[in-house]
Amino acid sequence: MLRIETRSRARALQMLYAWEMQGRHAMPLVATGLARLTGPEPLILDRAEALAAGVAADIESLDAHMARASDNWRMSRIAVVERNILRLGILELCRGEVPPKVAIDEAVKLAHWFGGARAPGFINGVLDGIARALGRL
Repeated sequence: MLRIETRSRARALQMLYAWEMQGRHAMPLVATGLARLTGPEPLILDRAEALAAGVAADIESLDAHMARASDNWRMSRIAVVERNILRLGILELCRGEVPPKVAIDEAVKLAHWFGGARAPGFINGVLDGIARALGRL
C-alpha cells in the first residue's frame, strides 16, 4: 500500500497534466473531474489539489528554476508529464516542508510510473541541481 503523500503526489501530477492539456482551467474544476474518474478519496484529493494549486499559483518561478537547471533543454522540449513532475519537485524543494531527498525520490518515483524511459535520470539530475542551488543539499 502506498503512503497517502505518495498517492497525493501522483494525483497532483494527474491534475496538472489535465490542467495543462485542457487549457489551464480553474484547479477546483480539474480536481472535480479527476475525482469523478478516480473515486472519492477526500484526504488524497485534498492534498493533491493543494499541491497542484501551489504549482499553478507559482508556475513562472518554478519554470524559471527548471529552465536554469535543465542545461541544453528548452522548456518546449520537456514532455508535459516530466515538466509537471519537475514542477511538483521544485515546489516541494522551495517550500522546504519535506526533506530534499524525499522530494527528489518521490519525483523520481513519479517519473518511473508516468514518464519515459529516460525520465527518472533526467528528473533526478535537474532536481539535484536545483536542491544544491537552493542550498538544500
